[in-house]
Amino acid sequence: MATTSDIRNGLCIRYNNDIYKIIEFLHVKPGKGPAFVRTKMRSVTNGKVLDNTFSAGHKLEDVRVETHKFQFLYNDGEYYHFMNTEDFSQIQLSESALDNPQLMKEGEVVTVIINTEDNIPLSVEMPASVILEVTATEPGVKGNTATNATKPATVETGAIINVPLFINEGDKIKIETEKGTYKERVKE
Repeated sequence: MATTSDIRNGLCIRYNNDIYKIIEFLHVKPGKGPAFVRTKMRSVTNGKVLDNTFSAGHKLEDVRVETHKFQFLYNDGEYYHFMNTEDFSQIQLSESALDNPQLMKEGEVVTVIINTEDNIPLSVEMPASVILEVTATEPGVKGNTATNATKPATVETGAIINVPLFINEGDKIKIETEKGTYKERVKE
């Protein structure tokens, strides 16, 4: 059993007969009244996000998990296929288990969280950032940079990211996977 002091990003807990992964949390200690923890949790079975508040000291049933490195192989439209980098076994996961599937290119190595009780994969954690090539974008208009102007750009995985005006087709950019936002241009 865990308590609210053990809450951290990535913790998997059993709540309302389902398994949830904590994606955001905030410990709040108001001037008047007891402390509490505000959380944002994602169901690992259906992908729904739930906002919940736990009072301080509340007991939580944590789920023991293991992490393994898997390589993304391909997407067949319905499932995403991964291969374990240690024993080369393959698994398939639905899109709801993935955080940002549109930023994942073939060959990407990700961390898969597996429930130790029944060996069922719960979720996939992407690296903090990925480097993708811009395949389509409008040319930037000179003199249109008085503020932080951005334009949409399509990357090699098909995702559309807002980028600064100086980014052109063929450039490689670093994208923050948690928010799906442009971080910087990568020089080669």
